[in-house]
Amino acid sequence: MTGGYERLPERDDVLRRVTQLAAKTIIIDVEPLIAWWDTSQESLDQGIRAILDRIRTMPDVSVVCFATNSGRRPAAIPAVAGIRVMYLSYARKPFRTAPYRTLPRPGVVIGDQATTDGILASRLGYAFLHYAPPLRGIPLRPRLMHYCGRLVLPALNRGRPQPRA
Repeated sequence: MTGGYERLPERDDVLRRVTQLAAKTIIIDVEPLIAWWDTSQESLDQGIRAILDRIRTMPDVSVVCFATNSGRRPAAIPAVAGIRVMYLSYARKPFRTAPYRTLPRPGVVIGDQATTDGILASRLGYAFLHYAPPLRGIPLRPRLMHYCGRLVLPALNRGRPQPRA
């Protein structure tokens, strides 16, 4: 598995697809898959624990990296037996790739923004699972980034049919 793009509207679909891809490394955008924008510390911590509970059952995963361009941080990074768990705030996606370069392959980036998460996946040679929840209630900045991402999607699709955005 190298590169590629898939758009998935449901969190469970995204996690099922990660298992099918047999990814060793998973890079996860924090908002909105883990916690919705501007939510509490408790919401972030619970979201991380919940997703790690699902990932711990995936036999191939050896690294999970939570990455956000915001300054948001968990109270603690939970330990998972056999899996290295990382958290990067102010990640500067897609420009900064150094923290990911030595992670095991194959890998997948899960995120809601083609302009940040999708380009990061492409730069790393990872698959991009575009988590595309309904746009209701999304703050202005991520909504604008979503619309800008429509310009990036044809390059990420690499000849696949264009999904509706």
